[in-house]
Amino acid sequence: MRLTHIWYLGIKELRSLARDRGMIVLILYAFTLAVYASATAMPETLNRAQIAIVDEDRSPLSARIVNAFYPPYFETPELITHAEMDARLDAGLDTFALDIPPEFQRDLLAGRGPTIQLNVDATRMSQAFTGSGYINTIVGDEVLAFAQRYRETYEPPVGLNLRARFNPELKQSWFGAIMETIDNVTLLAIVLTGAALIREREHGTIEHLLVMPVTPFEIMASKVWAMGDVVLVACAVALAFVVQGLLAVPIQGSMSLFLACTALQLFATTSLGILLATFARSMPQFGLLLILVLLPLQMLSGGMTPRESMPEAIQTLMLAAPNTHFVMAAQAILFRGASLDVVWPQFLALAVIGAIMFAISLVRFRATVGTMA
Repeated sequence: MRLTHIWYLGIKELRSLARDRGMIVLILYAFTLAVYASATAMPETLNRAQIAIVDEDRSPLSARIVNAFYPPYFETPELITHAEMDARLDAGLDTFALDIPPEFQRDLLAGRGPTIQLNVDATRMSQAFTGSGYINTIVGDEVLAFAQRYRETYEPPVGLNLRARFNPELKQSWFGAIMETIDNVTLLAIVLTGAALIREREHGTIEHLLVMPVTPFEIMASKVWAMGDVVLVACAVALAFVVQGLLAVPIQGSMSLFLACTALQLFATTSLGILLATFARSMPQFGLLLILVLLPLQMLSGGMTPRESMPEAIQTLMLAAPNTHFVMAAQAILFRGASLDVVWPQFLALAVIGAIMFAISLVRFRATVGTMA
């Protein structure tokens, strides 16, 4: 092995990537717009939900309920007829339709226990569940205040002093931005290295390399360091300018420690990309293999849902995946400000998994090169 061969082959990979406009656009999108959209697309609270009200009572109490819904949680309610309610829900014009029946105020004052019907468009999952709770609370408070002639303030017998650590304002955007960056590190590492190998096979340049005085190890190592460095730099830029700058998400821990952890993750995932590329003969085949591998890695790593909520067999199995240890270390460093003495087990696990993954990929790559020769 000669380091100069690995260096110049890596430079060749970078030049080849620079000419691939599609990949450049993918990298820019993954670490800019995708991160921003993931942090801001999902509203943290109910925001300007569409609500229509069928007021069949036309009483002071029903008017009080109608006036209780206002921005920013709800749009100004549309007063509609009973015949219009289903048609508007079918057309997607309303998320909520509240039906106040006739004689509602009279039945309430008479103690008959009247009911109000709430229809919800449950296909709008981001607002349906939260909004139903808001509406239930608003209607209940207005009815109680009307019946008692005053608005009661409840004072609990025990005070609860809440201290939300690491995310004091409970902002979903903090979590979404960082996790999207972490997920895109794995995605781009696999895609770039796999595409680089398949591109050489489709263009016939892999045969040119085979007649040169370079070994399969040098070819594979050059792809690993070149594509890994591209993703590492893009990740650092995304954290500095998009996460910390544009989204104002504070990073609690050491950026250099996180980038060191990312480098170990890239060592494993770039090797995985080459392994997948040795089984695929074209980019469409590689894309199908990527879906089968990437989705379980991201969904079961603990980034989307806590690992504690998964079956124990899945938790044990996913310890063999680099994403599990990368997510654990990244969250500890970026969210909780952990140092190396806390995350060293994850660093060690990533190094071992990366070495094993590189060795397996090298064996498979040598066998593939042998068939080409």
